Amino acid sequence: MSTEPTVVDHSLVSAGRKASGCEPETFIPISGTLPLQGDPTTMARLTYVLITPARNEEAFIEKTIESMVSQTVPPLKWVIVDDGSTDHTTQIVESYAKQYPWIALVQRPSRKDRNFAGKVHAFNEGLQHVQDLKFELLGNLDADISFGPDHFEFLISKIMENPALGVVGTAYTQEGWDSTKDSFEGETSVHGACQLFRYQCFLDIGGYCANRAGGVDWIAVTSARMKGWQTRNYPQRRFHHYRSMGTAERGPLGAMFDYGKKDYFLGGSPVWELFRVAFRMTKKPFILGGIALMAGYFIAAMCGADRPVSRELMRFHRREQMKKLRIILHSLLKFKVEPYLPAERLK
Repeated sequence: MSTEPTVVDHSLVSAGRKASGCEPETFIPISGTLPLQGDPTTMARLTYVLITPARNEEAFIEKTIESMVSQTVPPLKWVIVDDGSTDHTTQIVESYAKQYPWIALVQRPSRKDRNFAGKVHAFNEGLQHVQDLKFELLGNLDADISFGPDHFEFLISKIMENPALGVVGTAYTQEGWDSTKDSFEGETSVHGACQLFRYQCFLDIGGYCANRAGGVDWIAVTSARMKGWQTRNYPQRRFHHYRSMGTAERGPLGAMFDYGKKDYFLGGSPVWELFRVAFRMTKKPFILGGIALMAGYFIAAMCGADRPVSRELMRFHRREQMKKLRIILHSLLKFKVEPYLPAERLK
């Protein structure tokens, strides 16, 4: 094995953005070099950094911090980017940063609008503050989750076992929801609340796409698979998500409507969407949730809303959806529905 460090080719970052449909300015690359690929049996070789964009998270961020300071394998650096909070988020983070030198607080000015592009810009600012460090793994961590003390040790061990793994995460729960039972995303989906990237994979996809309508985490993970990386979430561990998805400033029905719009924006198949609507009608809020989801998708379609993803990514996404749908329909014929689709069956 060569003893020379691998030089980052930032032209790959631009190519990754183009393939996913992102705008050029959406990702701020890290300068410098990637660390060496060491002996995969040596845990110390795989150092990781985390970035957490946070905005008005005083209700839950302490749960996330307590989970992190209890980790058996702490990060090299954890940058928490306060994105213009007007509550006590900053004070909570500062109190922990004084005790743990690997926690850093970065503050951004307040902004009036709340959108997912702003979260990406905050993440990218956090990246600037780790540009002088050498690491192999890069994580995005939300400020409203909690998890067990070996969460990241477990994820690192999985990446060490398989050099083809580009993004890893775990199953998750939230009130009235279990990702292994209430979703057909399966093992290849990695929820954006906790994503750990092999850094080379992150470069290959061009980083996060600053899409105002959302789907930032989905675009990243799907782009990774499109480029040949494997992505996995593992049911052997869980994190708990305290705020229901999409409800930061919306109610449950508004969140479902927004998810329907996002399904269209991200190039989802109308055939898949009809089956998703039918499934959603069986979950709380019963019937109405499915109707809101359908309304969001078809209103966006009728308005001819612009899609922030490339045609290449959209075709790849629809092929995956149809493969999942065939598996689901086949299981229905056997009267044995498997919502948590194994990665092996999705190849």
